[in-house]
Amino acid sequence: MFWASAFAGIRAGLEAFSPGHLTLYRFLVASAALGIFAVVTRIPLPAPADLGRIAGLSLFGITLYHLCLNYGELSVPAGTASLIIAAGPVITALLATRFGGERLNRLGWLGTLVSLGGVALIVLGSGQNVNFTRGALLILAAALFTSVYFVFQKPLLRRMNPLHFTVWSLLLGTVPLLAFLPGFGAELRAAPLGAHLAAIYIGLFPAALAYLTWTFALSRVPASTTTSFLYISPVFAILIGWLWLGEVPHLISVVGGLIAIVGVVLVNTLGRPRAGAGA
Repeated sequence: MFWASAFAGIRAGLEAFSPGHLTLYRFLVASAALGIFAVVTRIPLPAPADLGRIAGLSLFGITLYHLCLNYGELSVPAGTASLIIAAGPVITALLATRFGGERLNRLGWLGTLVSLGGVALIVLGSGQNVNFTRGALLILAAALFTSVYFVFQKPLLRRMNPLHFTVWSLLLGTVPLLAFLPGFGAELRAAPLGAHLAAIYIGLFPAALAYLTWTFALSRVPASTTTSFLYISPVFAILIGWLWLGEVPHLISVVGGLIAIVGVVLVNTLGRPRAGAGA
């Protein structure tokens, strides 16, 4: 739900901030919140080797993912962006099968494709289309980066508290964003209150809180299964747009949302091979 609302928050923030400055602002807010939490709860520093791995993964999953998404949304509508990002669970499932020892059976892959089709109907029902411009390719790169992040953090989560991982990941992922400090102060002074509120919101909720809950789930559920729930994100986006912005969804978008949910149910009930069964 929080990640679904982030697309609207990013659009609001981009009205006053450049993509790089908005990404920096968002994660400075998230890092401040999680840093205070880390000090109060005395979260320990990871082992040096683990710290290096977390920094490498965070460069992909935090720094590059959000920069590509924000720059992509300069020219790509939010609905289209959500459809392209929906390639993430497919990429994650492929990477988890190849490198993570996870398996989906035929019904699991069918459920994945059904959900992807449902997301496509949601976007088409909103009157948007998919043109593979530079912005769209940046968002596709973002989907790849976040998939790498989700799959390769699994070994760390087997020996680390997921909350500790998330705190250090967001803090380390923010460090490269400090390259965007030049000019940031001027944009802060010139931005209207609404843009500040949007940046603070996406920093506290779609960043800090959502990553905490997501990592907790990922530490207990296979990556290919967990990421299938991302197909519900556009469904929440429809509801948020309807209740918050008064955007009444078209019938085809509602049908697409139902199809996406059916696909997620299929993946999570019948999509994993039983013990001793073939894929």
